[in-house]
Amino acid sequence: MPQVKISERQERLNKLKELKKAGINPYPADVNRNYQISQVKTDFDKLNKQQNNIIIAGRLRSLREHGNLTFAHLQDGSGTIQLAFSKKEIGDQNYKKLLKFIDIGDFVEITGVVFNTRRGEPSVMAKKWRLLAKTLRPLPEKWHGLQDEEERLRKRYLDILFNPTVRDMIAKRAIFWSSVRQFMTARGFLEVETPILENITGGADARPFLTHHNALDLDVYLRISMGELWQKRLMVAGLEKTFEIGRQFRNEGMDAEHLQDYTQMEFYWAYADYEDGMKLVEELFQEIAQKTFNTLKFTIGKFKIDLAKKWARYNYRNTIKKYTGIDINKTDLKQIEKKLQELKVEYDKEGFSITRAFDNLWKYCRKQIVGPGFLVGLPIEISPLAKGDAKNPLMTQRFQLIIAGSELGNGYSELNDPLDQAARFREQQKLRDAGDEEAQMYDQEFVEALEYGMPPVCGFGMSERAFSFLMNKPARECQIFPLMKPKSPNT
Repeated sequence: MPQVKISERQERLNKLKELKKAGINPYPADVNRNYQISQVKTDFDKLNKQQNNIIIAGRLRSLREHGNLTFAHLQDGSGTIQLAFSKKEIGDQNYKKLLKFIDIGDFVEITGVVFNTRRGEPSVMAKKWRLLAKTLRPLPEKWHGLQDEEERLRKRYLDILFNPTVRDMIAKRAIFWSSVRQFMTARGFLEVETPILENITGGADARPFLTHHNALDLDVYLRISMGELWQKRLMVAGLEKTFEIGRQFRNEGMDAEHLQDYTQMEFYWAYADYEDGMKLVEELFQEIAQKTFNTLKFTIGKFKIDLAKKWARYNYRNTIKKYTGIDINKTDLKQIEKKLQELKVEYDKEGFSITRAFDNLWKYCRKQIVGPGFLVGLPIEISPLAKGDAKNPLMTQRFQLIIAGSELGNGYSELNDPLDQAARFREQQKLRDAGDEEAQMYDQEFVEALEYGMPPVCGFGMSERAFSFLMNKPARECQIFPLMKPKSPNT
């Protein structure tokens, strides 16, 4: 009868059983490593001269048997180095066990000495080897060429293992947020933590996620801002500079710029206004760009961006009029809808209002703007938490950071008039009752806090979209583990 070919996974499961029978622990807890591979390479000449044993550990990325000599490559988090296993050096039985039990992908610990091969390649001659973790699935041979984005993101651990650019992105992401934190703390801002679960969402126009709190038998929302209304309470409490970096959640659509679960930073600065905020944000972006990418010049999509140049100001009303011909001070909902249809702008007709109409017009115009710069002069209708402009009551002291046709941050002189705030909340609640799920909720407790007095405050928020733009990649690609739909059990 013809032999039935078993899978490579089954072969490895069989080896696992044999390892255990042979008294070899395939998953020991202890590791004796005293050198990382990068350290071995840095100190190679000294180690080669001394010929003292070193102990390294990592994943086997290759195995090439040549009779009584086997070469391999070992990889740890710092780099890769060649190994040599000689039957003479490790003994006949250990050599046989190596060939019998060890596969590419296994984690091993190697005790040995460094040497140069005839071709001059820095290597380690093994004196002893020990299994640290047996792998049950073979590593894909050509993962780097895989074109299926869903598969790459679903098995992100393999994408990271095989793709140096993804590992580099993760390192840059860490530097990005670390530099934000360093920038804020260096300027006297106190890092705080505010609630993720809220009775009332606030601080943004967005559709929230709803969940249930079993202990309190209460429906609650996941926050849609980085504690805006909570950080303002801290301003009431007497704190003058606060910021928070954390996760927030918006139950909305997905595209190259938008995610539902992402990292955000917001700061609040007492005795400062939006002019102070724009100056600080310009300095912030220049510093984090330099620290993360070692440059202030970027190519983002079709745009060439130089963060070192003079930052522009874009007036909301003038910009919309320039690109659409619509004067927002002399128009109505019907005229804007007609223009949106003419411009082939898709928009949600449910709960559509003048607020949403303005927003859709602006988003069309924004795509034409290179930046860097700040959008100013935003109408009071779309800025329920911003202080009105003393020179023009129809406008607010609000600013948006514009780079490469997108908004990468939003800030304003915060509204601290409790009666004005209550009135704006009521208008937002009317929009919400009419079907606009992104309109803000009426937060009576926040209004009450304002009645105790809040000083002039500037607030600003930015999300990881800023990082993905500077990386010139879709936002989803710049998350380490983006949310994926469960895979069908039949696939």
